[in-house]
Amino acid sequence: MPWTQVVDPLGNIGFSALAAVIPVIFLFWALAWKRMKGHWAALGAVILAILVAVIAYGMPAKLALLATFNGAIFGLFPVCWIIITALFIYNMSVKTGQFEIIKNSLASITDDRRMQALLIAFSFGAFLEGAAGFGTPVAITAAMLTGLGFNPLYAAGVCLIANTAPVAFGAIGIPIVVAGQVSGIPDMAISQMVGRTLPFLSVIIPLYLTILMSGWKKGIEVWPACLVCGASFAIVQYLSSNFMGPFLPDILASIASIISVVLFLKVWHPKESWHFPEEKASLGREQLRYTGGQVFRAWAPFIILSIFVAAWGVPSIKVALDKLFLVKFQIAGLHNMILKGAAPMPSVYIINLLSAAGTAILFAGLFSVPVMGASVGTALGVAGDTLNKLKWPILTIALILGFAFIFNYSGMVVTLGNAFAATGVFFPFFAPFLGWLGVFMTGSDTSSNAFFSKLHVVTAQQIGVDPVVLVAANSSGGVCGKMISPQSISVATSATGQVGKEGDIFRFTLKHSLILTAVVGIMVTLQAYVLKWMIPIYEKVAAAAPAVATAAAKAPAPPANGNEYLMGTFALALLITVLSIAAGKMIQSREGADKIHFH
Repeated sequence: MPWTQVVDPLGNIGFSALAAVIPVIFLFWALAWKRMKGHWAALGAVILAILVAVIAYGMPAKLALLATFNGAIFGLFPVCWIIITALFIYNMSVKTGQFEIIKNSLASITDDRRMQALLIAFSFGAFLEGAAGFGTPVAITAAMLTGLGFNPLYAAGVCLIANTAPVAFGAIGIPIVVAGQVSGIPDMAISQMVGRTLPFLSVIIPLYLTILMSGWKKGIEVWPACLVCGASFAIVQYLSSNFMGPFLPDILASIASIISVVLFLKVWHPKESWHFPEEKASLGREQLRYTGGQVFRAWAPFIILSIFVAAWGVPSIKVALDKLFLVKFQIAGLHNMILKGAAPMPSVYIINLLSAAGTAILFAGLFSVPVMGASVGTALGVAGDTLNKLKWPILTIALILGFAFIFNYSGMVVTLGNAFAATGVFFPFFAPFLGWLGVFMTGSDTSSNAFFSKLHVVTAQQIGVDPVVLVAANSSGGVCGKMISPQSISVATSATGQVGKEGDIFRFTLKHSLILTAVVGIMVTLQAYVLKWMIPIYEKVAAAAPAVATAAAKAPAPPANGNEYLMGTFALALLITVLSIAAGKMIQSREGADKIHFH
């Protein structure tokens, strides 16, 4: 017999919210105060969430356990699948020595740690977020910064904070599409509203990062480069989100930012290159010690990675791949057994093995093995080492997603949402914090929008605010919660070799997360009551049924040319592979000739 959610089990929304927030408070306490290892903190939060669901909310224990299980397997696939494959490529680059060439090529542009953080953590990370999302940017960029010689704590923290600007438009705009489906507000209107908020953060985050890394004096010293990096990103983010829609802002803005910074550094550079205090003093930009062919070969795996993750974001390619392999099955005993109001909550686990973002990265990894000149045995050994190093982060992520799902299925997430909504006319300031809370729990702006978008519409109508302002606020505030999400932190620790130090990174990012969310809250309040000219004009559409955390966005029907796009993607990857292998053989031949000439 189905169980009906009770969102105010204690008869007072304040008391019910206090009960619901107990597991969240524990998670904060465990990470920030006790500095527990991530998997122990997550396990404690899961146990507490189940107890609150069963005791306070009257949720049957069987349903509570099944909901947790559903979240855990979602954490394993597709989320952990992305992290495993992404770190495999990086570890292969290190194992084969190709990353040393990457380090030198970057140091020849700039060996200043501040500039490297802008290029990799902010600009390149934004590209990966726009193409794939779900942990890919933090996994790749944090590993790269650590490999360059960054202090691992700063590498993790900087990449988490840098990942703020692009999250709302991540994975080809899926968070915005889901918000539109749930709220009944057109995707374009939400995209425009978010695109009139986040560019302000995009401008300041590069400078914020450099000050965080090097202190106020050394941070301000490089403000011209920070302005070029942030402003180029923000301008393109605004233009593309307001005139093209939610699908390409991150990709276009990140490319503009990378090109702008690289060109700017050719004519301007800090007088003194800055390194971390524990490093050797910088001697300035290095000489490029490798040929163009060697540099191209070293970067080829990451070029191929970018091609695949961008292609996998194209809807028609996803459709073509899902036609080849797609398995769906209902979670027995949970599917439609919980009523959210009058609507049953579905529980369908989807194994889209080919169209998953992690598989795109896997294909990039397979192409990269010959590019790097590695044997099959070497690749298998690296894969085994990668899995072994990720065992605890994988467990943490599975537990955190289980925590998120029990929160959703039990109704606790709705309780907290209603408590925020009870702030009345002050709600526009708190609306971003609701999105922030959703992303903290799930690690996903998409899931946060699925949780709360409908609530924002209802609250907006009650307080006389345009709903698009609050729905967009959920997504804009949610991006600031990404840096403290245990799921994201677990990815960062695994990428930087800091497993077990999740609490240190949480403490590092928490203050900045709250500051940036408050900034968004102030902007949203002004948009709601003062700067109403910033609100786009739009027509409402019918809202979808209430979504759950795993709701998949249904974009407009893609054109039936996915197979052609797919073939083109593999052809382009193959071309880069052949060219990089040829470059490697030419280098070997030249070195062999030099040895013969020497003798």
